[in-house]
Amino acid sequence: MIIFPLQNGKKLAASIAKRSKAKLGELNIEHFPDGELHLRFEDDVRDKIVVLVGSMHPLPSEALLEVVFASKTAKELGAKKVIAAIPYIAYLRQDKRFHPGECVSNRIMAWLVNSCCDKIITVDPHLHRITNLAYLFHIERKKLTANDLIAQYIRKKFKKEKTVIAGPDIESSQWAKEIADSIGFESVIFLKQRFSSRHVKIHVTKEKEWKGKDVVIVDDIISSGHTMIEAVREIKKRKPKSVHCICVHGIFAEGAFEKLKKSGAKSIISTNSIEHKSNAIDLSGLIAKELF
Repeated sequence: MIIFPLQNGKKLAASIAKRSKAKLGELNIEHFPDGELHLRFEDDVRDKIVVLVGSMHPLPSEALLEVVFASKTAKELGAKKVIAAIPYIAYLRQDKRFHPGECVSNRIMAWLVNSCCDKIITVDPHLHRITNLAYLFHIERKKLTANDLIAQYIRKKFKKEKTVIAGPDIESSQWAKEIADSIGFESVIFLKQRFSSRHVKIHVTKEKEWKGKDVVIVDDIISSGHTMIEAVREIKKRKPKSVHCICVHGIFAEGAFEKLKKSGAKSIISTNSIEHKSNAIDLSGLIAKELF
């Protein structure tokens, strides 16, 4: 087995290779003057299991094309099997034709991956109406979750009797409530009213004794950050000791990280599915375990 980093997975790939005692290969990825991708495997992949590591952010379209080009090339060069370890998969939000003429991009993204890979590994994919990866991927697939790792982090950093774990909306209960229940922490799930992609309102559905408590808001993705920012603001009104934000995938688009800090979040933590200064929860062991 050889682990190859894509452009958005260099640190994670190195950590996975170290944990699994597998070889870390070199995949040279450059651009021609006109912007076209150029890829070259610097290691012999014949009869090897090739693992490509990288998330589809930033530049999700280019990241997807890297997976396709690298997988197809590895197969042409005689690789025995190609595994795409993509902790964060883009193009899952558009899972139906909301308006006439729209592209249902999740199906096309999956069609491309199905056409070139033998297996896909991902972490807490942002699924909506389609709840199972089997509806999209007919190749071997594995959905991992960072819940246990996040639970371990919270248990290490916070005291059970002085902490409330919160989910900013109903969808987040599969992370916030499950994590809280697994370590015996108190939890609460808020309701979200969405007016547009950048305008949401958070409603606290169940009041707690917030004063003197550390509140940890947990969700799968922080993208534009509007949901998390509104949740922080609502909790801050209730005078807690502190408010912290934890997510699996830290996209932090449009300056979301700085905006969250300004809204009153004491700490903002993410896994290393996407490289960012907020990375404090390591997925490499989770992914390495699935590879072996």
